[in-house]
Amino acid sequence: MEIGKSLGDSLEYAKEAVWGKWSRWILLIISTIIFPLILGYTMEIYRGKKPAPELEHWGKLFIDGLKLIVAQIIWAIPVIIIAILVIGGSVFALMSDMSSGALMAAFAAMAMGIIILVIVAFIVTLFSIIGVIRMARTERFGEAFNFSAILAKIRAIGWGSYIIALIVLWIVVFIIAMILGLLVSIPFIGWLIYLFLMVPFIIFEARYLALLYESGGEVVPIEKV
Repeated sequence: MEIGKSLGDSLEYAKEAVWGKWSRWILLIISTIIFPLILGYTMEIYRGKKPAPELEHWGKLFIDGLKLIVAQIIWAIPVIIIAILVIGGSVFALMSDMSSGALMAAFAAMAMGIIILVIVAFIVTLFSIIGVIRMARTERFGEAFNFSAILAKIRAIGWGSYIIALIVLWIVVFIIAMILGLLVSIPFIGWLIYLFLMVPFIIFEARYLALLYESGGEVVPIEKV
């Protein structure tokens, strides 16, 4: 995957999706409030539609959004369990023994647990991204958890290329999130600016992930007629 080219493509895609199309932009802002709708629209982008699809078939968008939420929750279960064990175990240990030695042992155990939690969350993220895009493209919920197909797709992309591409995206996401966070602090109009810019940001990220998925060999864009 050519990361620079994909970033440029995703930026242009997001710009074309909303710039000058004010009614679509406003509807997408409303969809971010009724968030299953924006998630359903994200699924449409995952399917490789180009240019950016219109907002239509609202019922399907809503259901697709709910499917995406459920799939992500299921993928997050291992992370949630570990987080509960780490936090719950540390709190229980501290309540059982407040001595200095016990405190040090509890904090050491928590630190180790957090490291394990981060590693598991990272691995889950690698698989879940491909999983939900597979779900979008096949229109089958179970494909979100087709481990053999997901693993085959990641291998086709290349583990190194895949991880580097995601790290670049996460850096971009972090920078944009910081900027959006600053905009919120602007009196009176901060939240309005935030909502307007959040929409192209969501589209940009979804398009980038779709291109990353397609870099593994499945380039089957659905052209809008």
